[in-house]
Amino acid sequence: MIDLGLARIGRLLQHTPQTWKAIHVAGTNGKGSICAYLSAMLSASGVSCARFTSPHLIDRWDCITINEKPVSETIFRQVEGLVKQRDQDEKIGATEFELLAATAFEIFHRLQVEYGVIEVGLGGKLDATNILKHKSVTVIAKIGLDHQSFLGNTVEEIALQKAGIIRSGVPCVVDDSNESSVLKVIQDHAKEVGGVELHYPSSDPALVQVLTKEGYEPHQVQNLACALLAFRLACSDFDHSMSRLLPIVQQLQWPGRLQRIDLFPIIGRHQEALLDGAHNSQSAEVLAEHVNKHYRSRSRSITWVLAASKGKDVDSIMSHNIQPSDQVTAVQFGPVDGMPWVKAEDPANLINQAIRYGVDTQNTHNSGDDVRAALEWASKAAGDKPIVIAGSLYLVSSVLRLMRDSESHQKA
Repeated sequence: MIDLGLARIGRLLQHTPQTWKAIHVAGTNGKGSICAYLSAMLSASGVSCARFTSPHLIDRWDCITINEKPVSETIFRQVEGLVKQRDQDEKIGATEFELLAATAFEIFHRLQVEYGVIEVGLGGKLDATNILKHKSVTVIAKIGLDHQSFLGNTVEEIALQKAGIIRSGVPCVVDDSNESSVLKVIQDHAKEVGGVELHYPSSDPALVQVLTKEGYEPHQVQNLACALLAFRLACSDFDHSMSRLLPIVQQLQWPGRLQRIDLFPIIGRHQEALLDGAHNSQSAEVLAEHVNKHYRSRSRSITWVLAASKGKDVDSIMSHNIQPSDQVTAVQFGPVDGMPWVKAEDPANLINQAIRYGVDTQNTHNSGDDVRAALEWASKAAGDKPIVIAGSLYLVSSVLRLMRDSESHQKA
């Protein structure tokens, strides 16, 4: 259930002091990567740091990390039980996400971390994470159309919701590759709040130039530049030199974002695939740029493994990526632990969409709810040509979980 508002989370946390400083990150795309970059920089600087992002990747508790490691299942379940009991005793009726956020913040307090890097769940203004009291810096990443039924039908309406994380006296980093109308909404809201200094990555062209030379894609340059700027603002006394920070972020692999994986644990033979959680128009466009640059230049045909959540704009994902020479299998991801409201799109609908974009019916396959079978089909269909797995972060989770479970089984 999604029910935005701060009243319930406020009641859940009324006995949990926020003893840590927060860096709060909103946006449609890139906010998870920015959080990962920030927590890596903080931890490498010797700062006790926690991170809360959503959705989880493999296990429900891996959305909470302490000093770059997922919190232990034991601590998570213990604190989650306490939070759920509090919800029940006080008849609060909190949503699943509110219970999860309260669990994270309770863990941060108990483990006495110095900084918490927090990704907004949905929107900003009324998101449960916006209950935060002590923000050091806020960050607004790239904004596009997504979750319109909750946030508004235009990017400007959505931008206003995201800008709701801004606080007076707290510097705000804004991805200035956003549309000018989006930037204006953020600027106007910052003026209304008062006492807010906005910072833009492009104000440091030398930094952008260095990152571009290092081979980062344009969207990665923006995300990393935002994270570096936020780190400098939050921790002004630390060493901010690129010579120290760049090696830290270069070691970071953010799963499900242009991630190259070997399907061997699942299909029993070595075959590379690109795994990406692109699930809206903006992220699909970024994926298309990467695929066209690195894969279509050597192969006209891409074999796609696709899934989507119900209600997503599948057409915009297809329009950026699918070409008549491609092959497509569609699959349904399974139930998402802790998020019962998330439902998978019928694979038949995805296949029909692919055919509309010119894919030959003989080059399509409905894998039902069997992710392993989808990958097997893709492997055989592709031969030595590229495989791309995309359309949903929940499909990313299913693939990574399948890889882990297959590896564990092989070791046993």
